[in-house]
Amino acid sequence: MAEYQVTLVDRQRIARETMAFWFETNGTGFDFRAGQHADFVFKQPSVESESDNSRTFSLASSPHDKRPVMIAMRMRKTAFKNALNAAALGTKFAVSRPRGSFILHRDVTKPAVFIAGGIGITPIRSILQWATQERLLHKLYLFYSNREAEDAAFIEEFESMTAQNPNFTLIPTVTGHKTLAWPYEKGHISREMLTRHLLGLNGPIYYIAGPSGMVTAMTGLLNASGVSDDDMRTEEFGDYKLCQNPAQSDQGTANNHSDSAL
Repeated sequence: MAEYQVTLVDRQRIARETMAFWFETNGTGFDFRAGQHADFVFKQPSVESESDNSRTFSLASSPHDKRPVMIAMRMRKTAFKNALNAAALGTKFAVSRPRGSFILHRDVTKPAVFIAGGIGITPIRSILQWATQERLLHKLYLFYSNREAEDAAFIEEFESMTAQNPNFTLIPTVTGHKTLAWPYEKGHISREMLTRHLLGLNGPIYYIAGPSGMVTAMTGLLNASGVSDDDMRTEEFGDYKLCQNPAQSDQGTANNHSDSAL
């Protein structure tokens, strides 16, 4: 595994029980494509179990971002997350070569429909930020589901993005009952919700990221509507084991993470 050394330089709370962490790549030539993920390893083991010193995370930043590389996660009580949250700024990490095929298709005639649950937003945030910076001509739709408004990471960024990118449509929704003054959708993402915002369910390429149950439900809904598996890309966040069709890994991202979401 090719390794790059990165340095923890900042952390911020970005939603309820959700943190973002920034890493300086120190001019090591760390390059990635929007939507990919990588393994992060403490250079100096911080927990007793060797297996707890490494996790796989989606890269939430765009390759064009001037700030250091960002990852984000729900702060569940795991040994790795506790150690990362307590780590001093300046702590060194080894990072693998980025990988993964959860990346934007090239055909601009096919809309991209992103369906995100909770922290599954991280690879999608990377793609949308990059596509906006590149001024790509793809029609982009984001259906973003959280329990309550305070769980929705990056929501203000996406609202600003709608003004920057005329090809981007934001459709956030909340499934809980505590959010009253919410100007967007309410309830789980459904076929009815999709059809109200899309010209048709067949034609787009779908990018689905979130808890395993949500990804299974969405792929089933789309299959039942006649959408081919070839037109779907998925990233499951379950048990923080990241697996990317068909390879496996661990997050907060890729095709099998763990973060409850909707």
